[in-house]
Amino acid sequence: MDLEKTLTEVACIQQKTALSLKFWFRDYVRTYHLDDKQYQRNIDLKYEHTLSVCKEIIHIGRTLNLSRENIQFAEITALFHDVGRFEQYRRYGTFVDLKSENHSVIGINILKEKQVLKDLYPETQMLIYRTIENHNRFRLPDGESEICLFFSKLLRDADKLDIWRVVIQYYQNMHLSRNSGIELDLPDTDKISDHVYHDLMSEKLVRTEHLKTLNDFKLLQMGWIYDIYFLRTYELVQERRYLQAIRDTLPNTEKINILYNKLSDYVQKKITAGRS
Repeated sequence: MDLEKTLTEVACIQQKTALSLKFWFRDYVRTYHLDDKQYQRNIDLKYEHTLSVCKEIIHIGRTLNLSRENIQFAEITALFHDVGRFEQYRRYGTFVDLKSENHSVIGINILKEKQVLKDLYPETQMLIYRTIENHNRFRLPDGESEICLFFSKLLRDADKLDIWRVVIQYYQNMHLSRNSGIELDLPDTDKISDHVYHDLMSEKLVRTEHLKTLNDFKLLQMGWIYDIYFLRTYELVQERRYLQAIRDTLPNTEKINILYNKLSDYVQKKITAGRS
């Protein structure tokens, strides 16, 4: 399928408009600055994550030969995908949606209340809102338009790529400083849950409500490879050795090794199929 033919002018953003939206986002995040070190560390974490997701989505978009305007549209969805995180953390002191509110909904409400997208066509605004709303769903919903599904998949892939980067850096250095905002307040024990193990062996995504330990959370993140859509994303997971990096922070047990081999083989099969 020629992806470019499925895209319409609704998903095009001009360079001047994109630049204006980037300035707005930068200034908005600055309003959340506080002198509290732990608080500011988490605000900075989400700001840096957002900028990295923008870079990832641009890279994937270019490998798909998207137009400059379509890539800029994708970049804006990445720019605003976590805009609700800052208010979420200010209100609740957590990034856990189950303990606060859905950060996508918070973000969409902020964009609407502040009329951030007022210079865009209503159809373009709606497409951005829907893409943001879809980025953190467990599964993409049925009944979405083809164009919304495409950009939602693009955003979900880019988001995962950078979350892997963030959590791996943290897991490798957590002995120096702990951050409950990343760990979801889960206990750090050697156990892994049977439910998590069986889901991954069945090539199923793990639900957050089934997590009992930090190791379960690490395995959930490894299992995101079951929810990847583009060949380039699989290639980057393999090139950057993301699965191995997380595995190396887990206990060296038979179950962990079986899961690692299962997930690694899955990635390789997807890459082989995508290149054929």
